[in-house]
Amino acid sequence: MTDKADDIAALLSPTVQALGLELLGIEYLPAPGGATVRLYIDVPQAEAQARSVGIEDCEAVSREVSAQLDVEDPISGNYTLEVSSPGLDRPLFGAAQFARFAGESAKVTLKLPQDGRRRLQGAILRVDGGTVVFALDNAEFAVDAGNIDKARLVPDWVALGLAPAMDKSGRDARPGKQKKAAGRKPATDGKPTNKPTAGKPSSAE
Repeated sequence: MTDKADDIAALLSPTVQALGLELLGIEYLPAPGGATVRLYIDVPQAEAQARSVGIEDCEAVSREVSAQLDVEDPISGNYTLEVSSPGLDRPLFGAAQFARFAGESAKVTLKLPQDGRRRLQGAILRVDGGTVVFALDNAEFAVDAGNIDKARLVPDWVALGLAPAMDKSGRDARPGKQKKAAGRKPATDGKPTNKPTAGKPSSAE
């Protein structure tokens, strides 16, 4: 988070906690026409198995936070307030959140380049104090948490059942499952046909 986002988060965190929720972090995105203030909220970790953030939680936080920002007025000029649940590709703010998701993969943008890198993606190995250690290019890559500008988890879509397990060549795409799949039957002939195929319409949520 930026210094401005840190200040706003410190101001609003008690308000979010009073509603029985946790303020994960804030994105403060200034722009000529007005800034965007995006809050990410979640249920406390102890309750994560029992419930999740709903739209009513976002609406409640938005109402309370809007009133507080009107009174405290920490943001000069116009701004748009957004309140969101973390989602599967949840953003990570601070060393403690990286430690919570050790073993999972994250995509990270740094404030200042390190070893020629501004962006990296790798598994979170561990957190040593204020340092986050990633697995990168078969080695450890340690980053000061204060130098992390943005970070998000990279979901394993196959493990979640939200992506096909087969790659384009017909093999299982999961690690350690690179067995060749059974070949598909060839078409009865190689001649093109103008006959339309019957297909089910895809459902959209």
